[in-house]
Amino acid sequence: MLARDIIQRVREIQVHTGRQVADVLAGQYVSVFKGRGIEFDEVRPYIPGDDVRTIDWNVTARMGEPFVKRYVEERQLTLMLMADISASQDFGSAGRSKREATAELCALLAFSAIRNDDKVGLTLFHGGIEQYIPPRKGQKHALRVVREVLTHGTGETPEEQATRRAKRSRFRWLPWGRRRAWWRTGRQATNVAGAMEFLMSVTSRKMVCFVVSDFLDDQFLQAMRSANRKHDVVAVLISDPRELEMPKIGMVSLIDPETGRTTHFDTGSSSFRDEFRSQAATRIENFSRDFAKSSIDFIHIDASQSVVEPLVRFFRMRERRMRR
Repeated sequence: MLARDIIQRVREIQVHTGRQVADVLAGQYVSVFKGRGIEFDEVRPYIPGDDVRTIDWNVTARMGEPFVKRYVEERQLTLMLMADISASQDFGSAGRSKREATAELCALLAFSAIRNDDKVGLTLFHGGIEQYIPPRKGQKHALRVVREVLTHGTGETPEEQATRRAKRSRFRWLPWGRRRAWWRTGRQATNVAGAMEFLMSVTSRKMVCFVVSDFLDDQFLQAMRSANRKHDVVAVLISDPRELEMPKIGMVSLIDPETGRTTHFDTGSSSFRDEFRSQAATRIENFSRDFAKSSIDFIHIDASQSVVEPLVRFFRMRERRMRR
């Protein structure tokens, strides 16, 4: 059975995101994602005015009179959430980790899909595939998706989770030389390309696929392009404010949570802080440009801010594009 505080956290996300789905996202989800298009339904006798291009010549030849094919729009979607749970996702400097922001985003999308009678699936990945939940319908299934994104692989009791959050808060201000890799886990470094290859191997039907990650990885763009030819892929970058701008706090030791490598920096140096800020901004600009060239939609979410506003902007942008 789940720990009490985990159940409470999942319920909080359910209530919070449920209201947002009802109040903010209602109608937008269904308006920007279409099903697999039109599907053959039946043949019927030709009626004057029907498009001659829909005539079924084989049936017409057998019956001795013209028949046409009838098609219907297939609306139902399959939504696949691919959530990065590598060690770097546990970082958070403003009261919420990147993984918690990922869970809230996945909840918004999952409840939007369930509200429209669509199927939702989940793939959790880091250096490999950690868990795969096949697409299904229903609110219980959506809650399971949220729970797994939030807790899978942590291997922590509620008390250990509280200790980790407290350490995360203290870590930012400990003197140089005393900072430790308290968050190090058995989860491996991010492998987005491997996750895309897994997606291509488990399904033959088109899906809307949200890849939610901090993208601390290389050489994944080609794999995402290949997946986007078959599926509708949306890249979602989750970042923390401290990954975009470094505060002036003197000498610090920064530890890469995915490799364990330690690097020392003097944050008192204005040139270092300017270079850090510039490289972070350039990285996001490069993501935006490369994904656009690959016809992959891109969303950037600040883990310390609302996940609703970037999602609404994305829906509106996509709706405008569809109207052109």
